[in-house]
Amino acid sequence: MVSKLLPCVSACLLICAAGRVHAEDAAADAESATPPKLESVEITGRHYENGVGTSDAASQGVVRAELLKSRPVLRPGEVLEFVPGLIVTQHSGDGKANQYFLRGFNLDHGTDFATTVMGFPVNMPSHAHGQGYSDLNFLIPELVERIDYRKGPYFARNGDFAAAGSADIDYRRRLDGPFTAVTIGDDRYRRGLAAGSTELASGAQLLAALEVMGNAGPWKAPEDLDRRNLVLTLSGESGGERWRVGLLSYRGHWTSTDQVPERLLEAGTYQGRPFGRFDTVDASDGGNTRRTSLSGEWSRDAEGTSTRVSAHAMSYGLTLFSNFTYALDRPDTGDQFLQRDDRRVYGLNASQAVEHQLAGLSARSEVGLQVRQDRISVGLFDTERRSIVGTVRNDSVRETQVGLFGQTGIELNNWARAIFGLRVDQARFVVGSRVQAANSGAGIATLYSPKWSLVLGPWARTELFFNAGRGFHSNDARGVTARIDPRTSDPIESVPGLAKARGSELGVRTEFIPGLQSSLALWRLAFDSELVYVGDAGTTEASLPSKRRGIEWNMRYLPTSWLLFDVDLAWTHARYVGAVPGQDRLPNAVDKVASIGVTLRDLGPWSASWQYRYLGSAALVEDNSVRSHPSLTTNLRVARRFGPKTEVTFDVFNVLNRKTNDIEYYYESRLAGESAPVADRHIHPAEPRALRVTLRRDF
Repeated sequence: MVSKLLPCVSACLLICAAGRVHAEDAAADAESATPPKLESVEITGRHYENGVGTSDAASQGVVRAELLKSRPVLRPGEVLEFVPGLIVTQHSGDGKANQYFLRGFNLDHGTDFATTVMGFPVNMPSHAHGQGYSDLNFLIPELVERIDYRKGPYFARNGDFAAAGSADIDYRRRLDGPFTAVTIGDDRYRRGLAAGSTELASGAQLLAALEVMGNAGPWKAPEDLDRRNLVLTLSGESGGERWRVGLLSYRGHWTSTDQVPERLLEAGTYQGRPFGRFDTVDASDGGNTRRTSLSGEWSRDAEGTSTRVSAHAMSYGLTLFSNFTYALDRPDTGDQFLQRDDRRVYGLNASQAVEHQLAGLSARSEVGLQVRQDRISVGLFDTERRSIVGTVRNDSVRETQVGLFGQTGIELNNWARAIFGLRVDQARFVVGSRVQAANSGAGIATLYSPKWSLVLGPWARTELFFNAGRGFHSNDARGVTARIDPRTSDPIESVPGLAKARGSELGVRTEFIPGLQSSLALWRLAFDSELVYVGDAGTTEASLPSKRRGIEWNMRYLPTSWLLFDVDLAWTHARYVGAVPGQDRLPNAVDKVASIGVTLRDLGPWSASWQYRYLGSAALVEDNSVRSHPSLTTNLRVARRFGPKTEVTFDVFNVLNRKTNDIEYYYESRLAGESAPVADRHIHPAEPRALRVTLRRDF
């Protein structure tokens, strides 16, 4: 591991050092010809930018890098847990996209929560494993500058997959200086990171980061996770103009321990050998993935006008082997299957906002265009120990999405403002089946989504919010054109290309008490249908309409400069509409979520944080006869600085070593030796207590 890390560290430091020397030489040559340059001063604000007057909804906000530094994250995707009410788990190997829970949604791998990183959309439509698949394993938390989050379909800028919410993660354009960080931990966890930035002679900023990470995990079949990350960005600004180009490259491979049936854990043995919580039924599950993207963005702010333009391109691949039912369908070979996704993604976003007068009132209007095309080769195959034994689906897909949006915000008076918006989205699907010609075809779907918000206040540093709007998620292109079941050849009905959602929210935010930011939101969200493409089966499952409603309360209290309290509480009521009485529960719709954190900072050389994270129970079947177990985990971080350039951090995950589960499902499976399928709860355990130690050195 050390031999692999040293070249990465050296390369990054050489890039930064070379850039600095070049810049210093150029500066020395020009010193006599130019006036002295004033040193820039950066004012560090709060952990959040959620004060009164900063947002259009009580459930909207910004998380700053200062808070991200204070808490440990077990996996990169867990940075999204800084979004109030959002829980991130895993039901398979850590090289796979996370499982997300928000507002009564089991979001699977991202179906109704849209995420971007550095302006690049992470969610993938018509993905081999799940619609809206959002894999954040390429994320480097130390580079994150801020997270802008929004919940609900009230924002005209947000389109596909944003019905429950969205988060825009932005990377830093410059670092305070180059640094290296090395982490070691339980279960052969090791990670090395080298990063730095420098100002070039042209004034542009070059930022580089290299990450190498490996982990065996607590699993009896070692995970052998191997992750490699590269980030290169070049950015600049002059006056009101800013620009950035970025190259991100990620590779990962792993062995999975997927969910296991509870009956095996109760028996304690399988096929004559002991079987425990961290055992696996099929040790050949796992996969590999790659992601390389190039993006560019430019903006200009001048004289009441703001212009934004960005473009991106990506090459992506995933090979994923899974086995969730063991020997239910294929007793001879087992039920393992391969999902393969190979795609190219191209996108363009442009918007312009103008401040103006409307009927004598101050207003700001914005219009924008969003275009995305995915060119995909996607397949589903039956396998045995990673060898293909049959083909279920093998398709070429071209999916193009175009979104137009416009919105106008009007200052009605000094205590009221209104925002009106409209989106028009169109999706075009072209599918070519290499196996069943009947499932080839084309489709088109168009959706109009009005939005509006009313903000009243502030009075006594308190605001009121009224929000409403329509949102959507796209459905898998294969479900739009499907005519026959790929396994049975029975006729099936195709599904709409876009599934509508309607939401509303009443909220309040206050800073009446000094040092306290608090918000309360009452919300509702209704879907026309819970349509989901099931990548494990190659078909689309259609269900009844649904309605969700809930309450969220968030509190940030900074009584002194060195102490911060965070409290996020959420309750949700989720039901199908029109279901048979007693059969209206939405499986995996978690009803209660809570996160409570205490952060101590800058106590001399010491800092610390303690966080409680609670994921409540959920119905696992429609009649509520089987429910998941709630889980409570506690994480601890203690950090100490040794001088201005060296810091040691101790992270302890699951401090109390609770035997909780990251995910629970209820379905039929059959183990080798069983004569018939058995309906059972299937669980993926949360990892036991684990210690990680990080040494960071700044240069």
